[in-house]
Amino acid sequence: MARELNSLSFVASQAPEAQDARSELIALYGNADPEEANVIVALGGDGFMLQTLHTTMNTGKRVYGMNRGSIGFLMNRYDTQNLPERIEGAVENVFRPLEMITSDASGQERRALAINEVYLFRQSYQAAKLRVTVDGRVRLEELICDGLLLATPAGSTAYNLSAHGPILPLEAPLLALTPVSPFRPRRWRGALLPNKVAVKIDVLEADKRPVNAVADNTEVKSVTSVQIAESAGLSARILSDPDHSWSDRILAEQFDY
Repeated sequence: MARELNSLSFVASQAPEAQDARSELIALYGNADPEEANVIVALGGDGFMLQTLHTTMNTGKRVYGMNRGSIGFLMNRYDTQNLPERIEGAVENVFRPLEMITSDASGQERRALAINEVYLFRQSYQAAKLRVTVDGRVRLEELICDGLLLATPAGSTAYNLSAHGPILPLEAPLLALTPVSPFRPRRWRGALLPNKVAVKIDVLEADKRPVNAVADNTEVKSVTSVQIAESAGLSARILSDPDHSWSDRILAEQFDY
């Protein structure tokens, strides 16, 4: 157990509640250098957890979050007692992020990663016009909408759910393609896609109807096209209490009303 005590590194959001929790936990358990720690303990809300997962991407570090923020779907409950034992008994999930490649009118490309979702949204008062291609085949020649997002199972309970997209079980090899306020085609409400597909979204009339693209917390303005695919080589590792696992949380969301 001493090895676990010396292998925890505590990080926290700027919220006073999170900073106070970090100080309290360091006083109890010490604080290892993040480079040497086996487990990163993230204190804050879901936004801070996403930041931490991006920071630890492909390092092999496991992240155990405790809720000290406004939203804590990704977090475990906060408790200072028996923390090493909780971490030792936690369930591990490995997530592969989505890789987003955007292009603008000048041909410049930008890349970003998304653990939750990639989404496009209109920049002006006019609806966006988008063309959707999946694995090289055009599936929607013209989608008029406020936005469009591609969500992972981990992100399916976030913005995707608010846009009336489906909740995906964590183990499902699927992605949810969900429109935001679709106008045409009126009856199209989205699609479930295999997680190995490549999706390309072209912005039609980009000068007249500008569109921004976001991968988690990275925003790119005035894109002309966006390519999205699941990463084959990158991964993030997250730990959850066995009595409150991610799979249980996602299942519970499907019966919440």
